[in-house]
Amino acid sequence: MRRVLDPALVEAIDALPAATFSATVWRVTWANREPLAGNFGGGRWSPDNSFEALYTSLDQDGAMAEVYFHLSRAPVFSSSNMRLNQIDVTLNHVLEMDPATLESLGLKAPLASRIDYAISQSIGAVAHMLDFQGIIVPSARWACLNLVIFMDRIDVDKQIRAVGRQEINWPAWKEKNKA
Repeated sequence: MRRVLDPALVEAIDALPAATFSATVWRVTWANREPLAGNFGGGRWSPDNSFEALYTSLDQDGAMAEVYFHLSRAPVFSSSNMRLNQIDVTLNHVLEMDPATLESLGLKAPLASRIDYAISQSIGAVAHMLDFQGIIVPSARWACLNLVIFMDRIDVDKQIRAVGRQEINWPAWKEKNKA
C-alpha cells in the first residue's frame, strides 16, 4: 500500500538544507546478522515495507541504549550473541534535524520514547522521497544523535564500511550506566 504524504510536510522538509556527514557510527546486531544489512520492517523513522533503513548512532552507548530499550520490553530479556558494530560512513546529502526542527514538523516532544511512530515515519518517508541519503536525529533513548541511512540512496561499496565489532556484555553496560 502506498503511503500518502502531507504536501505541507513535503514542502517544509524540502526547504531544509542538506549537509555532508563523515564519521564513525555504531550499531548493535545479533552476532549472525550482517552489520550493514538494513531492515524493511519499519522503525521510528521508516514505515513498514517501504525502504531499507540502517539505524545507527553517533555514540556507542546510544546504540546500546536503543537496543536495550527494545530487549527490555520483551517477556524474557534475550541478550546473548549480540555485537556492537563500528561503521565508517561518508554521505553527501543528509538531513540533520534538532528537536526544534522536529517540533516545527509536527513531532511534539521529539525526545519522548513513545512507540507511536506515525509522524516520525512520515518525516523519514518524505526525506527518503526527496533523495536524502539519511537523516540525523536526536535519540529518544540517550543524549546523542542517531543516523538513519537510506540504503537505496547510497553506494554501499563506497560510502559505508564495517570496521570493527565486539561482543556485548549487557550486565556490565547496565551497571556502568545506571542512574
